[in-house]
Amino acid sequence: MGLAGPASALDKPTGPVVLSVGGDIVYRNAGDRADFDMEMLAALPQHTLITTSPWHRQPTRFTGPLLRDVLASVGATGRKVQATALNNYQIEIPTEDFEKHSVVLARWVNGQPVRIRDKGPLLIMYPFDQTPALRTQVHYGRAIWQLRRLDVL
Repeated sequence: MGLAGPASALDKPTGPVVLSVGGDIVYRNAGDRADFDMEMLAALPQHTLITTSPWHRQPTRFTGPLLRDVLASVGATGRKVQATALNNYQIEIPTEDFEKHSVVLARWVNGQPVRIRDKGPLLIMYPFDQTPALRTQVHYGRAIWQLRRLDVL
């Protein structure tokens, strides 16, 4: 898999943990996983994606790191991830999606932090308008909101 890249040792989060990444990863900061707070995610390169979705009928601005950058920061080596939401919804996503498309781990929607009751604090957003072939039930199911954990498989 091409997501593993140069990364340095991960700092430990100083704020509340909003994302844990485990499984086939090289870099860890919390036992067998890598934990991130919002500050750590904000330190990664940020990208803005403007798109519509089944949940956002008007063009909506999603900002955060690319999923491929998050996975590279932990030295991910697997071919898929299992994404888990706060309500324990789970979906497997091939890492090829993150290599081929600019999939954003959204921390902000329309310039505002995403609250839990508004599908936050993190959600995975695909470039549905830029790549119409992604407008499928399969990809809509992968656009998980209230993301809490990624397990690299």
